[in-house]
Amino acid sequence: MADITIHQCQCSACVGGEEHPDRHLHHTINLLLSRLNEQQRRWLAALESQKVGHGGDKLLSEITGLHPDTIRRGREELDADLQDRPTDRIRKPGGGRPPLSKKIRNSSRR
Repeated sequence: MADITIHQCQCSACVGGEEHPDRHLHHTINLLLSRLNEQQRRWLAALESQKVGHGGDKLLSEITGLHPDTIRRGREELDADLQDRPTDRIRKPGGGRPPLSKKIRNSSRR
C-alpha cells in the first residue's frame, strides 16, 4: 500500500509554532481527510467551514490544503442535500476522455 501523506496545517497559529487549543483538531481533521475520497474530503471540509461561519472557507483551506472553491462547492452540495451526487460511485457518469474507438470513428467523418 502506498504511503499516505498527511497535510500539515498552514494556519497562522500552527505555522507560528505556538501551542493553541485547536492544533490537535487540525491534525485530526487532516488525518481523517487523508483516508477519504475526493468528494468526502470536500464535504467534511465544507461541514467544518459551516461551523466556523464567515471566513470558514479560507481557514479550512489553510488547515486542509483544499482550494476555497472546492470547499464552497462542498457547501453547495450539502445545502442541496447531495441530491445530484451518485450514491454508488465517486464521480458523475459521462465525464472523462472518450473511448479510443469513438475517437477513431468520429475522426473518419472529416
